Amino acid sequence: MDLKLPIAIIDELSDSLIKSTGLLDMASGEISNVRYENHDLDTDGFPAHDEDYEFTSGLLTNGKKDVEFSITVDGMAARYSVTPTELLEIKSRAAKLFTAAPESAIPEKPAPKAKAKAGGRRPAR
Repeated sequence: MDLKLPIAIIDELSDSLIKSTGLLDMASGEISNVRYENHDLDTDGFPAHDEDYEFTSGLLTNGKKDVEFSITVDGMAARYSVTPTELLEIKSRAAKLFTAAPESAIPEKPAPKAKAKAGGRRPAR
């Protein structure tokens, strides 16, 4: 089964964040199709090569709910991935996230029923 989910990627530097998006392969943990926001790889370089680089995290979102996870960076190959252990945790948490009803789908409480008048008869059933 080939399941790739869109994720947000955040490279954290000591004084700034570099945001991007990509596709997480839920079978292998590889992250592909990385697209940076306001960051040019040719000019600025791979974020993990910056001397102020600290770590990278990912975010899987469904509506208003998020699953945050750690991303492993291969600085030599300039690629992102998720470890098998982290991938298993993501799958578990994502399953709960995606099987839960969206918050907007929660039914509202019905209005209280009007009380019957005293001495009134109940309709036959």
